[in-house]
Amino acid sequence: SRRYALYAPAPAPMLRERITTPMDLGVRAINAMLTCGVGQKLGIFAGSGVGKSVLMGTMCRHTSADVNVIALVGERGREVKEFLERDLGREGLRRSVVVVATSDQSPLVRVRAAFVATAIAEFFRDQGNQVLLLVDSLTRLAHAQREVGLAAGEPPTTKGYPPSVFTLFPQVLERVGPMGTGSITGLYTVLVDGDDLNDPIADSIRSILDGHIVLSRRLAMQGHFPAIDVLQSVSRVMSDIASTAHQDAARFLVQMMAEYRNAEDLINLGAYQLGTNPRLDAAIHMKEPIDAFLRQTREEGVGIPESCQGLEALAQQGRRLLERKGKTR
Repeated sequence: SRRYALYAPAPAPMLRERITTPMDLGVRAINAMLTCGVGQKLGIFAGSGVGKSVLMGTMCRHTSADVNVIALVGERGREVKEFLERDLGREGLRRSVVVVATSDQSPLVRVRAAFVATAIAEFFRDQGNQVLLLVDSLTRLAHAQREVGLAAGEPPTTKGYPPSVFTLFPQVLERVGPMGTGSITGLYTVLVDGDDLNDPIADSIRSILDGHIVLSRRLAMQGHFPAIDVLQSVSRVMSDIASTAHQDAARFLVQMMAEYRNAEDLINLGAYQLGTNPRLDAAIHMKEPIDAFLRQTREEGVGIPESCQGLEALAQQGRRLLERKGKTR
């Protein structure tokens, strides 16, 4: 039997396969607008209480991956059983390995949990499996490493974090990717303090990842699940794995959403008069259909083919509407 090192080096760059295949995560908004690739590193950035755990559970239950490896780092003890039984459920647990280090445990144990989960994912990858690795959360991992670093006498530098915290992120994140016949796709949650996406920890992590999904507190308060802010999110490999028609449709919907958001205050105040701007008129009419498309229930799983079909139908509807608005102007 082969032993796997907890602190193994990342694969050499030239030994990595390119990311060319989409990974089905079972979430319509991600599959359609922020398509994830097999072997991609993706971050989920959010404040507290906006649905990170529920979204993770949905993805674990409905992903096309063969195995889920989940690390709960610094999690509250009460929420561990809740996540396993309510969010993950029997369906998700059937093909999952869960590594837990609760917030009351030693910082060394909490740091170790992320590396244990990564080593387990590497084992399954070497068996030829498509592995989905979820780490919740990198922020709590940073807090644990800060305790270790300060106790070892490191100087507190950026916002009180010692240098070893920022050295740790590449060591964890760069071990993910496609290798040979298997792959590890990494999903990492990042708890942003005060919903500040420019926090030093969030900024450092975002620079290493292949994309990020931002969960919006405003959408969560409106009961919109998943509360994904598409305009603030990006998948950097989508152009390599999605068809041209898929990318065109997603780009058109993003333009409609941006058009509406730029004029949202005017619309809500009643200061905008329909007929002034055909693109904005189309964006106003498309808002409800787009919101409905991006919503789904936590029990529902929507595959990539169904997501793309719905996306292209919605984009076609918007283009027809825009064409009519332009002609009647």
